[in-house]
Amino acid sequence: MLSLRAVVLSFLIYSTWCEELSFPPDFMFGAASAAYQVEGGWKAADKGESLWDALTHETPSKVFDGNTGDIACDSYNQWRRDIEMAAELGLSHYRFSLSWTRILPTGFANYISEDGKNYYNNLIDGLLARNIEPLVTIHHFDLPSIFQDMGGFTNPLIVDWFADFARVVYSLFADRVKYWISINEPLGLCDAGYNGVIAPALHSPDLAVYLCSKYVLLAHAKAWRIYDEEYKPKYHGKMTISQLALWFEPLREEDEERTALMNAFCEERFGHPIFKGNWPPDLAMLIEERSFEKGFSRSRLPSFTQQEAEYIKGTYDYYALNHYTTFLVKIAEGNESGIWPFTGAPEIGVVFRQGEGWETAAPSWFGIYPEGLRNQLNWIREKYGDVQILITENGYADDSNGLRDVERVQYIKNYLGEVLKAIKIDKINVTAYTAWTLMDNFEWLMGYKIKYGIYEVDFNSPNRTRTPRDSANYYASVIKNRSL
Repeated sequence: MLSLRAVVLSFLIYSTWCEELSFPPDFMFGAASAAYQVEGGWKAADKGESLWDALTHETPSKVFDGNTGDIACDSYNQWRRDIEMAAELGLSHYRFSLSWTRILPTGFANYISEDGKNYYNNLIDGLLARNIEPLVTIHHFDLPSIFQDMGGFTNPLIVDWFADFARVVYSLFADRVKYWISINEPLGLCDAGYNGVIAPALHSPDLAVYLCSKYVLLAHAKAWRIYDEEYKPKYHGKMTISQLALWFEPLREEDEERTALMNAFCEERFGHPIFKGNWPPDLAMLIEERSFEKGFSRSRLPSFTQQEAEYIKGTYDYYALNHYTTFLVKIAEGNESGIWPFTGAPEIGVVFRQGEGWETAAPSWFGIYPEGLRNQLNWIREKYGDVQILITENGYADDSNGLRDVERVQYIKNYLGEVLKAIKIDKINVTAYTAWTLMDNFEWLMGYKIKYGIYEVDFNSPNRTRTPRDSANYYASVIKNRSL
């Protein structure tokens, strides 16, 4: 028979173990989606045309199997089911984006659609009725095509056009929305958009990428300052930009300096101006040198005036992190090639590798390295101080059908485990985790081939039937017990 002392000791050990696996009581669990990827209803009522409508209709060969988001998950009609799914999971928050042309059909603020306004009012009110916080992204890649025809985020006028849109949506929804994201993933918008990975699917890595980088930051800053000055005093919400912060670690000791430049290229290019003012110095110097090498008379990275730098600096209330994978960085030798992504590799002079023994998701570039997320969270604190961090996207991609998604369950468990270590051991101020994505959707140029959903969507069903996968059941269990 066990002694009383042994029983007590066992209980204390078990209690400590449970405590280490438990999330703080106010930690937020959520899931995410984006308007063009789920809504459909591309010409419902008076909705205008987005650049994704234009691309998929005019150049269907750009997208896998010629698919479009014309119907997608039909969330335009199935929004009640989306709320029901969020409630089934027990979510604290649901992140979704606003379709610019559903609210402002012409793109401009001269005309507000009643249909668009009602759609998002219904979604927001329905979520709040189930005690689910709406986390709203104002712009998630679906620019009005009229603005893209005029240069999109390479046109300085986009700063005012976006600010006008932001003021409209604040006036409509800020009384109920407490968490805002201005623009999703400037790295994706600029670098992927001007390297053919997403719309506008153009190729201008030397010039458009950097023009876009400047004007997306100024557009964000203007939207943030409108909220900060006109709406925050009344509604006390929080606003930021979200970062697709691809994480890089050195393959070897001699690769450390280039790795730091890669992280500067993919994250600090947007984070440094917001948190510290102006471009990160090492990156700015490198791009200037590369520009001269290519025969340009000045840096392709456009400078900020002192007034612009001061206007951008400080335009955050929290840090929104989208994290999926880690790349190992190696200095390029000769014509050596590596795996995706974007333009950083030739600009920095590196190639990317995956770690020995890493598993991969469906895209071959998607290496699974959960420790990378914790390392990145530590890096963010080192760079920007004890800022509140919300993980606003994290998810697993596959290309298979069915509900038994063991790999996705393991991915969520392992990455949440690293978040928990960052909170408990590293004392990092991480307050939310958001699974990408609530349901299978239109995954940009991959169409419906790649799936991130914790709910399966039957795209052959008229109602786009949604069914929980094992990952949804697992995630719901974590949320209910607030523990791994």
